[in-house]
Amino acid sequence: MAVKTIRQIPDPILRRKTRHVLKIDKSVIKLVEDMMDTLEKSDGAGLAAPQIGVSLRVAVLWMPEEEPFAIINPEVVKRIGEREVEEGCLSLPGYQGKIKRSVSVTVKCLDIAGKPLRIRAQELLAQALEHEIDHLNGVLYIDHLESPDKLYKIEPKPAEQAGGETPKEGPVIGSPAPSTSEDKPPIPESAHAV
Repeated sequence: MAVKTIRQIPDPILRRKTRHVLKIDKSVIKLVEDMMDTLEKSDGAGLAAPQIGVSLRVAVLWMPEEEPFAIINPEVVKRIGEREVEEGCLSLPGYQGKIKRSVSVTVKCLDIAGKPLRIRAQELLAQALEHEIDHLNGVLYIDHLESPDKLYKIEPKPAEQAGGETPKEGPVIGSPAPSTSEDKPPIPESAHAV
């Protein structure tokens, strides 16, 4: 198990659609372990394989007060409702944006043992699932911004300033609204869809 470097925009792997996992073997289990270690050190709510440079349909999620888990070959099969949320991403540190996400989702996938799962999720878990599945499709949360003024620069956490891990202060996805700042930056040019 190892903590991996999280890829940041404009790394092209973040814009590629990932490949399906055909067989859950030792390499996939090791990938999940490395992703869990990396997620724990970054203190995010979720992490997709492309964020550590692997173009496979694998993501891990770690909700507050819950056990972490992996999803393999996930697909959203149902969405209900819509709400505006504050969202950030480990691949775009220092920014958060207001976007629309579903109130609830149903996702079908495989677990780490290869068993089929159907996850019905609401609120934060639904948001995290949509965010990570977007990553697996080469989509970033900033692609959902209605306008550039919905993206805010936030104060980086101490570890982000040093380029290291994020301290344990809460999940990136669904974190509280940032303090308003007079300088609302435009979406970074490198962040736009290709």
